[in-house]
Amino acid sequence: MRMKRTLILFLLLVGVSAFAQDKNPNFALPLDVKPVVFAGNFGEIRTNHFHGGLDFKTQGQVGKRVYAMADGYIFSAAVTSSSGYVLHVRFNNGYSAAYRHLSAFMGDVAQRVKDLQYKEEKWNVYMEFEKDEFPVTRGQQIAWSGNTGYSSGPHLHLDIYETESDDLVDPLVFFTQSVVDHTAPRIAGYALFPQAGKGVVNGKTSIQKVAGDAKALPTAWGWIGVGISAFDYMDGVHNRYGTKYVTLKVDGKPVFNSTVDRVNDNEHRYINSWTWGKYMKMFVAPGNKLRILHPLNDHSGLVLIDEERVYKFEFELKDAFGNTTRGSFRVRGQKSDIPAPNLADKRVLDWKEDNVVKAPGLYLSLPQGALYDETVVCAAHNATDGRYAKTYKITDTALPLHFYCDMQVALNEGLPDGDAEKYYIAQVDGQKEKYVGGEYKDGLLTAKVRVLGTFKVGKDTIPPVVTPVGQKNWAANGKIVFTARDAQTEVASYRGTIDGKYALFGIPNMMRGTIECKLDPSVVQRGRQHTLEFTATDACGNSTTRTYRFTW
Repeated sequence: MRMKRTLILFLLLVGVSAFAQDKNPNFALPLDVKPVVFAGNFGEIRTNHFHGGLDFKTQGQVGKRVYAMADGYIFSAAVTSSSGYVLHVRFNNGYSAAYRHLSAFMGDVAQRVKDLQYKEEKWNVYMEFEKDEFPVTRGQQIAWSGNTGYSSGPHLHLDIYETESDDLVDPLVFFTQSVVDHTAPRIAGYALFPQAGKGVVNGKTSIQKVAGDAKALPTAWGWIGVGISAFDYMDGVHNRYGTKYVTLKVDGKPVFNSTVDRVNDNEHRYINSWTWGKYMKMFVAPGNKLRILHPLNDHSGLVLIDEERVYKFEFELKDAFGNTTRGSFRVRGQKSDIPAPNLADKRVLDWKEDNVVKAPGLYLSLPQGALYDETVVCAAHNATDGRYAKTYKITDTALPLHFYCDMQVALNEGLPDGDAEKYYIAQVDGQKEKYVGGEYKDGLLTAKVRVLGTFKVGKDTIPPVVTPVGQKNWAANGKIVFTARDAQTEVASYRGTIDGKYALFGIPNMMRGTIECKLDPSVVQRGRQHTLEFTATDACGNSTTRTYRFTW
């Protein structure tokens, strides 16, 4: 009897869950802009992440009305460097949405955010609201579209989440009735990935690009992986998008498919394991936990070339509207010697284990989950002397980690402790150096890294360069504008005051990079001369302060 009651309760709970998340929520469009076309789609390959939503074009304009897509409530509002003005709405149908790159909030939401910025004296803020504070109804205007944050042009970025799981899902499936698309994906190229010590392509152990129509077939032997570069397109626009469905068959047998339909925050950086540039791998590393990848053989999608014959590789690509493209190429199996990897003075790290990389003056902790596959690191003697500390080559090329890991580097003896905050760790890529960071204590710099490679220690004693932009037009435009640049590290903070009171400076668009303050008559009195003081500080604590007088 107890088992029967448990079963009934389980079925009721399943029913409640299914009811709470409406699989057909009948969302309204977030904009009244026709035709509905996109600058970007869900799942596009981006640096270190998937593009998480749809970028609705706004006819090259800011200030389009943005609407609630269903009944619900405004859950949060934020101003961030990456997404600009962001509004997060929870709907009653089991989904939530984030509206990004807005130009402005509305009404009391706008005032609450502004009050918080002045209270905390900073541009980037985040605040949540109670469920009954800002209810919204389907079709109600909730914001204005914009071009804020990391945005290369006016548009509305829309994310849709399953509220319970917090998974990002492809928004396009909810708007297919409003979009016209008869254009199929296109294949840009193929690549073959010989596995280290297990395979060769054209007698080489390096990755080889191949053409589908090549007259001279590539040769291979042993275990190889396959990659494809492909993009989707839509009617009436020149943008290219990520490909939703890709299937690989070898000699007619399914080997691998990818279905880019959902991703969560913990999965984004797995893209670094799945992709090689713009190529999508049709095989998966053992430490890659992306749910959208589906090996269909017993070898994680890898293919064994062990017969001297022609192998046929066939791809099928499909978009959300069913538009389909097929492509193929052939590989000739040719028996070849497979050289063992040269691991002299190298060490192989196991992706399943906690790892520590040590050398005189270096300590790097790589907990389990940081690596996607077996990883070859250089031995301790790859360290070379530097002015402030040794330079350490950990891997031959830049290798992304799944999360930040702790690194410690010992400074050379005899350096003045009074300069402690001026030292920093940088990643070296050829002639380029990228600031990583570091905190000094007892002769050691500690920083968090999430890309392996070569590291050195630098010292920054030079303050940022602050430059006024269009100073003569500040009053006429009602806006004060600066640029702040630092040659070695980065501008970590900035602050302005007008007549001794905090002035709200921010970077509305990170692509432009200008630091701006809109003159607000509720804060700055009109019709008089004012004194402006602006300070920019870099990551090593060096500051530049400039004072100006202007009349407004």
